[in-house]
Amino acid sequence: MITGNVRNYKMINEILYIIIAGLLLGGLYGLIAMGLSIQYGVARVLNVGHGEFIMLGAMSTYTLYTFAGINPFVAIIICAPISFIIGFFLHTTVFRRLLNTSPNAGVFESNSMLASFGILFVIQNIAAVAWQADIRAYSFMNTPVNILGDDYGANRLVVLGVAIAMGLAFYFFLTYTRLGKAIRAAAQDATTASLMGVNINLVLAICFGIGAALAAIAGVLISMVYPVHPNMGLEYTIIAIIVVVLGGLGSIPGAFVGGLILGVIGSVVSFYEPGLALASYYLVFVLLLLVRPKGLFGK
Repeated sequence: MITGNVRNYKMINEILYIIIAGLLLGGLYGLIAMGLSIQYGVARVLNVGHGEFIMLGAMSTYTLYTFAGINPFVAIIICAPISFIIGFFLHTTVFRRLLNTSPNAGVFESNSMLASFGILFVIQNIAAVAWQADIRAYSFMNTPVNILGDDYGANRLVVLGVAIAMGLAFYFFLTYTRLGKAIRAAAQDATTASLMGVNINLVLAICFGIGAALAAIAGVLISMVYPVHPNMGLEYTIIAIIVVVLGGLGSIPGAFVGGLILGVIGSVVSFYEPGLALASYYLVFVLLLLVRPKGLFGK
């Protein structure tokens, strides 16, 4: 009887550990996906270079912390505005030109995706020159915190809290602010929104800049928990695409919820076989395309 109780206690403990670890990972995935979701859902740019902004945020934070002693939370204030400016500039120059010269939306989406591949390789090569290909890491707030009998790094808990706070803040921004309403109007019908006085070109550029800023913030948070390197971007781009499809194309709440779900899935698989975590994400992606291509929130 005692042996059975001990076994049940261990099983419950394992389940709780897997769920909590999955939520810690999923919070990051949700933040990553929100940036891509607004870029594609509003600006209609499937930015395959999205992960490179995550990489820039992560590598810049590593450099700022190890060489200048700048706190990673201060690095957010530095990296996010710079990434927003870069994203805003890219849209006003590259993607707006493509939008104006494309005969229809389908051609624009194809051309913009190809252009984002070019941006990916440009940023990736600049990063390789600046930081080389070495894997970097630093120690920050890694004090263990005991939750229900298991230890978790304080940095992971803080990262989850920041990711959730950012997700909620962004949701309220889109829901209640004047600019947020303009963004939602542009996402639903850009032509009608422009007739109602919305500056579509400005809104699209702002959306692309916001997506880049969110990616940089995610990169800062990732650097607090995981090792980083200049070639890390593409993996996170793939994860972001899977999460966006899981939550529903263009749905911001769906992107965050999808991130949490994928994080739990990854945690379950990693608990038994760590090497199959990324493969499980691809499997989820394929099944979604076959069973429910509109995603959980049906956008």
